[in-house]
Amino acid sequence: MLKDIQERNPHITIHHVKHEAFSVFGRVLEYFPVEDALQKLRTVDTPPEGNIYVRSVPEWEQDAFRTEVEQQFYGEMPVQIGYCNGNSSTLRGLEFHKGSEINVGASDFILLVGSVLDITENRYDTENIQAFYVPEATAVELFQTTLHLAPCKTTEAGFRCMVVLPRGTNAPLDYESDDKLLFMKNKWLLSHPENRRFLDKGAYPGMYGPDIYIYCTTENE
Repeated sequence: MLKDIQERNPHITIHHVKHEAFSVFGRVLEYFPVEDALQKLRTVDTPPEGNIYVRSVPEWEQDAFRTEVEQQFYGEMPVQIGYCNGNSSTLRGLEFHKGSEINVGASDFILLVGSVLDITENRYDTENIQAFYVPEATAVELFQTTLHLAPCKTTEAGFRCMVVLPRGTNAPLDYESDDKLLFMKNKWLLSHPENRRFLDKGAYPGMYGPDIYIYCTTENE
């Protein structure tokens, strides 16, 4: 799969998530309870078009899985467990949080990531983006300094991805902040100027340079 994806996307270097280049942005969690995560992801579908993000699924947070994740990966801080399923093929925007995010895929996907250290005066050049292939049944931690957004699909079937974050992340804000990038609770967001959906919701058009498109394989390959 990775070789095929690389051949279809000569415009960008795509590394395996276990490549040393990913260490700047996150790490693979070898001992994450992946099978428990996959069982939960199998209960939710990928929409026929677009993406769906659910920040918290109460049923997923009421058993030993959530306790194990909090104890082993968040220092006993409370988390929320949700998912992002969909059909993204482009970057569109970039977000970051205070606290790590954990992603687990019930499908392969591509992560497009960058560093908050490359934001200057609320602007980010998309030429700095790097791409990583994440195989199905792999858990990855994205550090809080890592810019990211929804995964990109590798096949026409789309992607399914569990998203674990500090509790309260992506909830509506209680007040209007002076911070131009603060979009929701614990969510700082830069939009690409071509993304009308984000801009119409008040996101800051802080990205410049070309948007990035990932060409996928067919479902049967």
